[in-house]
Amino acid sequence: MKQIISFVLRNIPRKYIQLVSGASLKIIGLFYRGNNVYCPINGKGYRKFLPYGRVNPRENALCPDTLSLERHRLIWLYLKNKTNFFTSKLKVLHVAPEQCFMKHFEALHKENYITADLESPLAKVKMDVHNIPFEENTFDVTFCNHVMEHVDDDIKAMSELKRVLKPGGWGIIQVPFFPPLQDETYENNAITDPKEREKVFGQDDHVRLYGRDYPDRLRKAGFEVIEENYINEIPHDWIQKYALPKDEIIYLVKKA
Repeated sequence: MKQIISFVLRNIPRKYIQLVSGASLKIIGLFYRGNNVYCPINGKGYRKFLPYGRVNPRENALCPDTLSLERHRLIWLYLKNKTNFFTSKLKVLHVAPEQCFMKHFEALHKENYITADLESPLAKVKMDVHNIPFEENTFDVTFCNHVMEHVDDDIKAMSELKRVLKPGGWGIIQVPFFPPLQDETYENNAITDPKEREKVFGQDDHVRLYGRDYPDRLRKAGFEVIEENYINEIPHDWIQKYALPKDEIIYLVKKA
């Protein structure tokens, strides 16, 4: 299974994976049912989750039914327990929407839940995050996770997300980090060979390797940034039960 998932992620474009992964993995999920781990998004139990990753796939990572990964399950719990996302009527912009969240978020916020992506066939709006086609002060909440490592100008993209937020609005903007973590984000447009890009940036479609200065880049775009170490608030048995990441910081951004 590890080899199959690694091959698919490395060789098939994301937009095609999105079209077929849901149905096929639900069938596989029938054979993984159990009570060792649970997905908080659907409440179902499994013997274990599927492995996931392009290189050296992580064990116990992907829920076959919701398609959630460790970070998604953590964000779900954070939204449920630490924000008003599930209790208030909100207008939401979800950039590069994760499939594990979409139907649940749409059920909550209905026509006020807007999904947007440059390529995804699942998104409602085709959009370049460098030039968001919505007016200033439109949304209460925005999500944009694991996107900034792909875009040409991350500060511009972050600034656009801030522009369309209402005053007092908030968002979550996550990026991947690869050890050993450097102090400063590294960018080098001269590296064009896919194998070299994967070696330097973690994936061949990444354009930068984020360092400890990531929250400062968010602040440069005009956000107030709160680094939420929510995983440290979660009981240890929950971390195992939901197969959560051990060291994921949630970057909560606000528009003053």
